[in-house]
Amino acid sequence: MAPRKRSGRGISFIFCCFRSSDHPEITYRLRNDSSFALQTMEPALPMPPVEELDVMFTELVDELDLTDKHREAMFALPAEKKWQIYCSKKKDQEENKGATSWPEFYIDQLNSMAARKSLIALEKEDEEERNKTIESLKTALRTKPMRFVTRFIDLDGLSCILNFLKSMDYETAESRIHTSLIGCIKALMNNSLGRAHVLAHSESINVIAQSLSTENIKTKVAVLEIMGAVCLVPGGHKKVLEAMLHYQKYASERTRFQTLINDLDKSTGRYRDEVSLKTAIMSFINAVLSQGAGVESLDFRLHLRYEFLMLGIQPVIDKLREHENSTLDRHLDFFEMLRNEDELEFAKRFELVHIDTKSATQMFELTRKRLTHTEAYPHFMSILHHCLQMPYKRSGNTVQYWLLLDRIVQQIVIQSDKGQDPDATPLENFNIKNVVRMLVNENEVKQWKEQAEKMRKEHSELQQKLEKKERECDAKAQEKEEMMQTLNKMKEKLEKESSEHKQVKQQVADLTAQLHEMSRRAICAAGPGGPPLPPGAPGGPLPSPALGSLLPPPPPPPPPGGCPPPPPPPPPPPGGPPPPPGPPPLDGVMPPPGAPLGLALKKKSIPQPTNALKSFNWSKLPENKLAGTVWTDIDDAKVFKILDLEDLERTFSAYQRQQKEDAIDDTLSSRHKVKELSVIDGRRAQNCNILLSRLKLSNEEIKRAILTMDEQEDLPKDMLEQLLKFVPEKGDIDLLEEHKHELDRMAKADRFLFEMSRINHYQQRLQSLYFKKKFAERVAEVKPKVEAIRAGSKAVLQSSSLQQLLEVVLAFGNYMNKGQRGNAFGFKISSLNKIADTKSSIDKNITLLHYLITIVEKKYPKVLRLHEELRDIPQAAKVNMTELEKEINTLRSGLRAVETELDFQKSQVQQTGDKFVSVVSQFITLASFSFSDVEDLLMEAKELFSKAVKHFGEDTDKMQPDEFFGIFDQFLQAVTEAKQENENMRRRKEEEERRARMEAQLKEQRERERKARKAKESGEEGGEFDDLVSALRSGEVFDKDLSKLKRNRKRIANQLADSSRERPVTKLNF
Repeated sequence: MAPRKRSGRGISFIFCCFRSSDHPEITYRLRNDSSFALQTMEPALPMPPVEELDVMFTELVDELDLTDKHREAMFALPAEKKWQIYCSKKKDQEENKGATSWPEFYIDQLNSMAARKSLIALEKEDEEERNKTIESLKTALRTKPMRFVTRFIDLDGLSCILNFLKSMDYETAESRIHTSLIGCIKALMNNSLGRAHVLAHSESINVIAQSLSTENIKTKVAVLEIMGAVCLVPGGHKKVLEAMLHYQKYASERTRFQTLINDLDKSTGRYRDEVSLKTAIMSFINAVLSQGAGVESLDFRLHLRYEFLMLGIQPVIDKLREHENSTLDRHLDFFEMLRNEDELEFAKRFELVHIDTKSATQMFELTRKRLTHTEAYPHFMSILHHCLQMPYKRSGNTVQYWLLLDRIVQQIVIQSDKGQDPDATPLENFNIKNVVRMLVNENEVKQWKEQAEKMRKEHSELQQKLEKKERECDAKAQEKEEMMQTLNKMKEKLEKESSEHKQVKQQVADLTAQLHEMSRRAICAAGPGGPPLPPGAPGGPLPSPALGSLLPPPPPPPPPGGCPPPPPPPPPPPGGPPPPPGPPPLDGVMPPPGAPLGLALKKKSIPQPTNALKSFNWSKLPENKLAGTVWTDIDDAKVFKILDLEDLERTFSAYQRQQKEDAIDDTLSSRHKVKELSVIDGRRAQNCNILLSRLKLSNEEIKRAILTMDEQEDLPKDMLEQLLKFVPEKGDIDLLEEHKHELDRMAKADRFLFEMSRINHYQQRLQSLYFKKKFAERVAEVKPKVEAIRAGSKAVLQSSSLQQLLEVVLAFGNYMNKGQRGNAFGFKISSLNKIADTKSSIDKNITLLHYLITIVEKKYPKVLRLHEELRDIPQAAKVNMTELEKEINTLRSGLRAVETELDFQKSQVQQTGDKFVSVVSQFITLASFSFSDVEDLLMEAKELFSKAVKHFGEDTDKMQPDEFFGIFDQFLQAVTEAKQENENMRRRKEEEERRARMEAQLKEQRERERKARKAKESGEEGGEFDDLVSALRSGEVFDKDLSKLKRNRKRIANQLADSSRERPVTKLNF
């Protein structure tokens, strides 16, 4: 569309009102102040001759910068009217004379403000004063005579504004000053001379585009309106594209329109309901697509639109429909309709209805068919062939080759026949090597990659160290926190027990006093015949049973010699080792139990192997069971004479030799290599070696960790669990003890098992350490389950909303059921989940549950707090009481086992570095209190659960927590789903009504606008830059094209009915 001319310098129009006898009346109506008061002005000086008046009036009209049509209207006025207008204008100029009436004042102020860039040090009054000055300049550029604007341009005032914009800091850029500066440029462009000056400036549009980086929405809207209007001015479209390319580099964006699409898609914070910015963006996008070369060139429109589509504009447009703004919808309609028209026209080139530009296969087939049997076909095949040969690596820089090829093809498509490029991205150099070298410096990228890899490794190592330290700190902090909690509980319990102890002590004192009183009375009642004999003495009274039971028993008589009796031997600790056997007899052969010592079996003469052999894991028959068996008739000494013992020794030697292909090499290598001794099972040894390699600790470090109960946290819990699988068995220990003199030649696994077997009660220590490390975790797993049952039981007992809901459901059931099924006083809670089974006879999608929720929302709004009151139910529904008690019993038995091992270790002599007793004693103290706390919670939870089950009339013997709370959990989920379905149905209904209402309003509004446009003069081409911006903002500038597209809308829809169509939303990677 051609640009409109200005209709007046700050005046929308000037009209004269004549009366029969009064002086002529001049009325001014300012554009931005429609309520400006009408005033009557009388000339104070006599009117000069007509010729002189015409010269003076011509100067005045030239200053107003009116359009030709308005100039003719002004010159057609009578002489009296001309003189009145001239005098009133001169009077205003005289009144406004002062410092602010000259451009120099504002230019000085702008330079001063630009020199003082930051707003941080300014007071609020200073900031307001700066903004007031800039607003005054904006008003002056709109309302002052033409010589003011000319003088401002001559003094290079535009450069002052642009320099201020370029030098602004962040605070100024986000303030109203930024918006006012953009308004000054807009006011300057409202004049034909000023507009030409702005467009001719080398960097004005680029600097204006830089203001898109601000978060000030009003500034963004003003910038977009200026740039959109510039697109409508001849020569302005390309300047806008160049400015957007400049902004891409300035803001370091991936593409030039990325910021616009991002702002268009934002729907949070200040952008949630900001329709004006989204309208300005869509207006700008439509101006970019439909103006400039896009007016005539379909290829150019497709080229630019594809850039927007690759940025994902289509789904954003679909989301913008939710704002339901008529002006915004007009711009969205124009975008989509113009797109449909262009794609249909493009498809006609190939005699199709639609081309799926997302399908590489379809585009290739269309290109191939178009070029087949033409002179271009060999070149097309050559391009494909060389494309296959182009280097490609996922992590390399070869994408730049494809970017170069893409840009070359784009230039071929959109470049005009005269070599002019309508877009702002021409390729000045087609030398592939130079361009690739310009885009990517391979050596530099390689150095960056190596440096990044080195930093990544260092970061990984530091991260691992940090994670290890964090784990240690977390473990210590958790242990400290648990210890403090346990100590507090111990303190409370000790105070409670101390109080109880004092009470019991007082009761014992009272009972003792009563006992002495009763004894005194009994002595007095014996009679006056002398002092009574002591109880139990000859001739004295026998003690009463009650009294005797309270007295301590007499000590046993001392043995002869006066020495006290020796204390009884302590009982053997449970799980401890058996007492050591006595010394063997002199001949080395133990007689069978119960047999006389003289009947011992004769020792066998068994030949001894020269090297250790693999063991034969048999079970020996006890010698006391040999009598009367076949073994008494068997003599294996005969067999030794027949066997080839050397072959047997060679075949089953315990030494593992590495096999060589050559026997000579085997003999030579065996002289230099130490033989490795392994006596345990091969598979077991292999698995043990794998574990040790993962553990990355030496045998001494593992031994020290076990003796110190892993104070340094060297043994993770998972490794301890694996170590328990490799506890030395009795058979392993016996075999390893036989070869302990060959310790240096033992295999790694054998050496490990031997070293661990030297630790006293190794298995029990390992189990205690594993239990200690897992105890807090297991308690943390059990305690929330107990708390869940406890909290869930309290919730259903105390929920008033649940009680009210049950009351409503009971009323529904009694009303709907008749006969024996009705007249109920209660129902099983499982019936709650059957409410949704009853369907409505009007709408099968509506159930009794939907209806119940609707009634509750209207009549019982307090019931809506049901989910909040029963928020603990979902967790309680996951708890199985049987499994919970099993876990607690496991904790109890494990704690007892550790206590047993502690008692055993206390009775043993402590080795150097053995901290088992001190560490485990402290652990047992804390763990016992923690476990007793869990047991108390469990008892309380069971009582509350039993009370809750009885509260709802259920059987406490049959109902389990997961079943009981699961009923409520399922019901709550059903209520949530039903509420959402009710809300969806309500929204659908409201949406249908709203759409119908909006369509009616939109139709009425467009009809009014159509009638208003018809009422305008068809030949009027005049208008200011503000009018151009206003028409662009409202979408009127696109009305002619929009009407044409709407007429073709039905035809397009019919043609596309048989072709499924998808919007391309794939992001473009430049």
